[in-house]
Amino acid sequence: MANENLNIFNRTGTVADQASFDVGLRAHMVRVYNYMASGLALSGIVAFAVANFPAVHALFFQMAVTRGGAPIPVGMTGLGWIAMLAPLGLLLLVSFRAAQMSVTSIQAVYWAVTALMGVSLSVLLMRYTDASVARTFFVTAASFGALSLYGYTTKRDLTAMGKFLFMGLIGLILASLVNMFFPSGTMSFIISAAGVLIFSGLIAYDTQKIKEQYADAWGTDTAEKVAIFGALSLYLDFVNLFQFLMSFMGQSRD
Repeated sequence: MANENLNIFNRTGTVADQASFDVGLRAHMVRVYNYMASGLALSGIVAFAVANFPAVHALFFQMAVTRGGAPIPVGMTGLGWIAMLAPLGLLLLVSFRAAQMSVTSIQAVYWAVTALMGVSLSVLLMRYTDASVARTFFVTAASFGALSLYGYTTKRDLTAMGKFLFMGLIGLILASLVNMFFPSGTMSFIISAAGVLIFSGLIAYDTQKIKEQYADAWGTDTAEKVAIFGALSLYLDFVNLFQFLMSFMGQSRD
């Protein structure tokens, strides 16, 4: 990891500038976490609306009723498929055109992604009890806080771990695709366990990466973009960790 303190001293050579950088970094991280928390809140609102209002979840899902009388999704409508796949398309858009997009456009994409992710997350609210969802969310939040703090404070270079985690993520995606066509309970368990480990590591890695990105953007007009992209990375890490933990901690409504 490039030492951001060394970078700043090389650039300026003064303690005053180092102090200014430290203050700016703290403000930047607060901005990142605020974006992330706001995105999670928006996803939660959308998920709650889709899960609890029949007229809304009928737009996205084909529903059935459990033995206990609770509605659960058993398929998706055309609009549901669009809502599920649109975040991937938006993420690809910003990955290729980030440099040409304005801050306002990137903000719009961020809010669109987090809102659409709420549709996906509504499935968890419909399939699992409210108590187990709340319990898993708080476990995820506590884990996220500890892992992100480690990524922020550690002096260890996590670059090598990031490369390993990225390869693991590719393998996880491929295994999930195979498991969709050839379902296996054992494979599902392995995928969920691997997902928890991979996204736990990514939280620490991405937090450290956000610090490095701020060091590169310090003194430029790209800091706001960097904050949004950092928030998006941490948001996706949080949501994926939450979803994989739900497979272990969720209690079905059946």
